[in-house]
Amino acid sequence: MLRIAVPNKGALSEPASALLQEAGYRQRRQSRELVLVDAENQVEFFFIRPRDVAIYVGTGTVDVGITGRDLLLDSRADAVEHLPLGFARSTFKFAAPAGTMTTLEDLRGKRIATSYDHLVRMTLDKRNIEAKVVHLDGAVESSVRLGVADAVADVVETGSTLRAAGLETFGETLLESEAVLICRAGQEPDGLQILDRRLRGVLTARAYVMLDYDVPAKHLEEAADIARGIQSPTISNLHDNGWYAVRIMVPRDSMNATMDKLYDAGARGIVVTPIFASRL
Repeated sequence: MLRIAVPNKGALSEPASALLQEAGYRQRRQSRELVLVDAENQVEFFFIRPRDVAIYVGTGTVDVGITGRDLLLDSRADAVEHLPLGFARSTFKFAAPAGTMTTLEDLRGKRIATSYDHLVRMTLDKRNIEAKVVHLDGAVESSVRLGVADAVADVVETGSTLRAAGLETFGETLLESEAVLICRAGQEPDGLQILDRRLRGVLTARAYVMLDYDVPAKHLEEAADIARGIQSPTISNLHDNGWYAVRIMVPRDSMNATMDKLYDAGARGIVVTPIFASRL
């Protein structure tokens, strides 16, 4: 039975459970549940703190887990990224009071508050920058105002929390983070391939839609060239001679532009339908 660690709270928790549910797995109904056995799918879910997921995976206590790329790298656990999951995207940046710092060189000799000690230390060491790293659990935005630090290093989604504290980001982005599926380094547990296929199927279904349209024979090739689908369009004869029905998958974020082009090329009866799952 495949043992899967799932974040029990925070920004990763609900999207992770939603993804797994769309992939056909049972998920907990109450937040107090810490363990859930899905016997039908031969998996067992453990709901644990997001920061601890990589540690449990790295020690082999569980087989795989969902966590943030930032948390994985900061953990120093014996675990590796297996599959990016496309949600909870954020950037890892340094921030300081507005107008006080512009480059990472400005951090020399300064105090930096963060919950990501290892990531910050790796970044500083790589640039031979001597600075004091001040570990804080949770929010770090108030540390400068309270005199604990001169700058902070944290995961940034919109930046609104930093701006509210009078801070602004500076320097290059240190890490692009998102939710990832992780496993132990050098190991592929039984059942991972099925989980991988299911998750990829959901991610594809979220990224694509099914597009159907009718087109006269004289415009078929022009319309087909606009969008070829995953492999090639599915084309069928209509009852009326000289017309064809075409079905393709197109990226969700470009579906309206594709519909406009198809209409201009002579296609009619253009219909878009969602995809709930896929295997490509």
